[in-house]
Amino acid sequence: MGKIVQMDEHLSNKIAAGEVVERPASVVKELVENSIDANATRIEVEVEEGGLSLIRVLDNGDGIEPEDCVLAFNRHATSKIKNEQDLIHIRTMGFRGEALPSISSVSQVELKTSTGDGPGTYLFIENGKIVKQQQTSSRKGTDVNVRNLFYNTPARLKHLKTIQTELGAITDLMNRLALANPHVAFRLKHNGKELLQTSGNDNLQQIIASVYGIQTAKNMIPVTCSSLDYEITGYIAKPEVNRASRQYISLFMNGRYIKNYSLSKAIQNAYHTFLPIGRFPIAVLSIKMDPTIIDVNVHPSKHEARLSKETELVQLVENELRKTIKGQQLIPDVQIPRKEQKAKDLDYQSSFSFQYGQTKEHSKPVYEPAETSQNELSPTRLAETVPLKMDNEQISEMVDTLLEDKKNSKQGWDPDKLPADHNDNDFVHESHKEKLPVLYPIGQMHGTYILAQNENGLYLIDQHAAQERIKYEYFRKKVGQVEREVQMLTVPYTFEYTSHESAFIHENLEFFSQVGLFLEPFGQNTFIVREHPQWFPKGYEKETMLDIVQQVLDNKKINIEKLREEAAIMMSCKGSIKANHHLRNDEIFALLQSLRAAEDPYTCPHGRPVTIHLSTYELEKMFKRVM
Repeated sequence: MGKIVQMDEHLSNKIAAGEVVERPASVVKELVENSIDANATRIEVEVEEGGLSLIRVLDNGDGIEPEDCVLAFNRHATSKIKNEQDLIHIRTMGFRGEALPSISSVSQVELKTSTGDGPGTYLFIENGKIVKQQQTSSRKGTDVNVRNLFYNTPARLKHLKTIQTELGAITDLMNRLALANPHVAFRLKHNGKELLQTSGNDNLQQIIASVYGIQTAKNMIPVTCSSLDYEITGYIAKPEVNRASRQYISLFMNGRYIKNYSLSKAIQNAYHTFLPIGRFPIAVLSIKMDPTIIDVNVHPSKHEARLSKETELVQLVENELRKTIKGQQLIPDVQIPRKEQKAKDLDYQSSFSFQYGQTKEHSKPVYEPAETSQNELSPTRLAETVPLKMDNEQISEMVDTLLEDKKNSKQGWDPDKLPADHNDNDFVHESHKEKLPVLYPIGQMHGTYILAQNENGLYLIDQHAAQERIKYEYFRKKVGQVEREVQMLTVPYTFEYTSHESAFIHENLEFFSQVGLFLEPFGQNTFIVREHPQWFPKGYEKETMLDIVQQVLDNKKINIEKLREEAAIMMSCKGSIKANHHLRNDEIFALLQSLRAAEDPYTCPHGRPVTIHLSTYELEKMFKRVM
């Protein structure tokens, strides 16, 4: 006798429920997406006990015809797919026809629905079977109540998380649905308490304020770009507003929330050097495309998708977001917390030191002045004493002196002092960009922070981070175009490695030469360096070479662009001004002018802020000059 038997419908529905209904949030997702497909403009979700006791979804959508109500609870019954051609051009949120039968097989479901024409329909389904059916009111829309979820599948119930965890999943889902559909008014309640409410006025920034807080919404940057295949709109946060998790990146493709590692990585890459290590941006991006490009039918939850032109989209996202960020003025304003402000509105930027953390270098203030070399950091023949208060005419005169010295000097500025590899016109004013305003130096605090002012208030500049940024841009340009401007070594350097490391290095000698590291085999497991680029950090040449090799050995592979980037970041740290290093007035002035000439003067290569701003208005409020 054969061993294979046909499963009964009830058992197969329970198995299907395991794919579609993983937790209460899965039920909310399926029901709300049905409401969106039904053209609802108002959707209310009410849950009790994290969704285990009750999940209610009420909408003002098209409703269901009486003759379709029973059929809707049969497996693979759908109004959204008629043939294979429709499967290629999916334009709805749901289409598989498994949600309602799967939900009803593991819960008790009440359905009230009407199209607005004549009486509506009421159904009560328990354990996958229709128990009661009758007419009901003719209010247009659908009202679905799901009670006692997983009451008949104790194994599933046992593995659910706590009520707060399940509620967190529902809240996160509703937040993303609201962000994806700003034209729909959403409301979410838990045990009678309202957790989310949106107006449905199609204003995405208002939705962001409802989800992430008002201060975050104020610091969002609009994004609009397109290509032949894609149209992207949305908002990204300024670097000063960031999070410790990448979960705040929301990507919507044709209105559907999608998880895509490559696109998330592209967004993070757009913030490269603008965010500290371990911090992630907030982004809400809606991507529209021809349905034939995307396949959302690769997983029952429809959270994943395949793109036929993913590489093109990744490049578009990274390039356009990077361009958008670089086009902003990114000096963060210090926000002074006040009692009248709501806690959620303060967000991370209300405490700047908490947001970015402190390095060991800055964790303990030191007041002892350090010895300062008379020549270190000073531009060529610049006067040793500069008045601390200068008007625009004096500043222009000082800049002219700098430029004249730069032209007359045969060697130019030493990159290990204050590199300024820029055109003269860019160096002076950069009025076409105005990324960093003209600042009037006041002095120095604890040998670490430069204090400056202008008509907009007080500015604090981290001198170490500032010179790191200047050097990074200098070295990034140099390391990308290695020229034979080399310095011969009187005594060559020798480096020894293990047999395994030596074999890897020997295979990649050409790649090392492309970043200025000219290694030559010199006996067994030994390499020799006879020359190095003149622009290597002075006094740190050998250390720089060792670090570059070690970076490659640690990664176990060579990516020339990544290697150049990491090498530039590493070299920018070496020899930069440290904390507790007191600067003369001319050195402060020269550093600020070089910083103004930088392409991105807002953060160091590691993403820490270079400058923060305290407005005159904030100062006056602190001193009660304004109320």
